[in-house]
Amino acid sequence: MDPSRLIFDFDRYPYLTKALSGTGGRIRAETEDFTVTEVPAYRPSGKGEHLYVFLEKRGLTTRQVFDHLSQELRIPEKAIGVAGLKDKHAVTRQWISLPARYADRLPQLEELPGVRILETGLHTNKLGVGHLRGNRFEIVIRDVVPEALHLARAVLSELERAGVPNYYGPQRFGLGGRNPLRGYELVTRGKGRGRPWLKKFLIGSLQSLLFNDWLALRMERGLYDRVVRGDVAKKHATRGEFLVEDPEVENPRAAVLEISATGPLHGRKYFEAQDDARALEDEVLATYGLDREQFRARKGARRPLRFPLEEAAVEAVDRGLRLRFFLPKGAYATALLREVMKKNPEADGPGDADEGEV
Repeated sequence: MDPSRLIFDFDRYPYLTKALSGTGGRIRAETEDFTVTEVPAYRPSGKGEHLYVFLEKRGLTTRQVFDHLSQELRIPEKAIGVAGLKDKHAVTRQWISLPARYADRLPQLEELPGVRILETGLHTNKLGVGHLRGNRFEIVIRDVVPEALHLARAVLSELERAGVPNYYGPQRFGLGGRNPLRGYELVTRGKGRGRPWLKKFLIGSLQSLLFNDWLALRMERGLYDRVVRGDVAKKHATRGEFLVEDPEVENPRAAVLEISATGPLHGRKYFEAQDDARALEDEVLATYGLDREQFRARKGARRPLRFPLEEAAVEAVDRGLRLRFFLPKGAYATALLREVMKKNPEADGPGDADEGEV
């Protein structure tokens, strides 16, 4: 097995819109060029023992906000809740929660440069990872080709029809894309040394690389908008999953983006594919000399092959384009931008984005 395959390289994966030219350009030329606003699964009810805080941060990771709350405001980290992690090199707006008994310390949060509190409210439960509907993005691409507006509209139209390939983006793989290599060493050589959360993160990065390879394999074999026998398919409207027994019955639904195949994040407990679909998953594992049993330290899950594109719009601005769109939770804006730009969107960026768009 070639170890270089374990280093993430966005350029090695196929484009869905390969027949359409890209806009080129670069993102994150300025912090304000990349804006993310979290869309919650529910709003604070006005009653309860947890204080929900909607905050805006600039040039900060969610982790840095957590550290300020726990170290400077002396709020126990385990008591702080968050629905998702947001990028550093951006203007991001997201909800966090903390026990209401610490409300008098909240004004000190704005002492952290780059943080502004927009709204607060009480609720009955701590905010948990995944407690969001998705994110709205407003992104400016600078220094695009002259015909960029026309090209971007053509790509977005195709993505609205067929869905966006649900690749994990560069944020998932660390500096230089080397985290999957470190995760591979953990699952093949034993537990190793290090903090448990870090080992979990590194193995998760390997799972993500395997998923990307599985998605690329499906695209190369013409199985992007189709299901095969034994697939675990997801209904986009309800998020329910089911085992595909008769592909001919289900493929008309796949063709109109009602359902999509899901890929594995291998672990000890997840909905496992069967038959032809399982053979595709085994083919990816075999490329790296891996098997499912090596991932039993992780719970496991399934991830849709694609996601619907909603609320998409594009307009010309000075030296570039402004894109607006909504993505469901778990999707990466870089997966969409890559199709529009026809390049790794982060190739010319800061290079140290360390949190995913959740």
